[in-house]
Amino acid sequence: MKIKCDMRKPNAFIGALLTLIPLGQPLLLIKTGLVLSNTAIMLSVPENVYARDYYYYFNLGLGKAKKGDQYGAISDFTKAIEIFPSENAYYNRAWSKQKIEDFYGAISDYTKAIEINPLNEDAYINRGIAKRKLKDYYGAISDYQRVKELNPTDMDPYLYSSIAKEFLGDIKGACFDAKKAISLGDNDPKNLSWIKKNC
Repeated sequence: MKIKCDMRKPNAFIGALLTLIPLGQPLLLIKTGLVLSNTAIMLSVPENVYARDYYYYFNLGLGKAKKGDQYGAISDFTKAIEIFPSENAYYNRAWSKQKIEDFYGAISDYTKAIEINPLNEDAYINRGIAKRKLKDYYGAISDYQRVKELNPTDMDPYLYSSIAKEFLGDIKGACFDAKKAISLGDNDPKNLSWIKKNC
């Protein structure tokens, strides 16, 4: 894993200064954090100067997303991705983009998460929802179908697929998926009512 370092390299002036000091003479430069004694050179660096790593930005992004700061979260997830492009960072950035209705951006990031882990059911479901918001109903149904293949006992892909099929006017297909969702545990009264009315 790459670690991005925000610490600057010591400048040449400090190196030149050290060559002028005879060994055995103590030197204390508080501002630069450099201490020289007759036995060793020790660098003292304040804690906030240490390199920030993937987890720092990822966790910062999660915190901001939970507080509703989706733009801040996107920025932090982007920094995490620059350090280490992980499935979780792409997925969470996609989720934040979807919350601000950047559906194209969300689809792109869900796709990256799926490329890293083709078994990520949540990424398929959420990408399908984003596609449905953009009226790409066939694309949405395709994503839901993949989840049905990965986990046939999950009611969500059937429920969402029934909605997309209804938008396409495929009431027979919508009824089939809605009934399957009910058989897998969906007991939402609205869905039950829809089935009674349309199926």
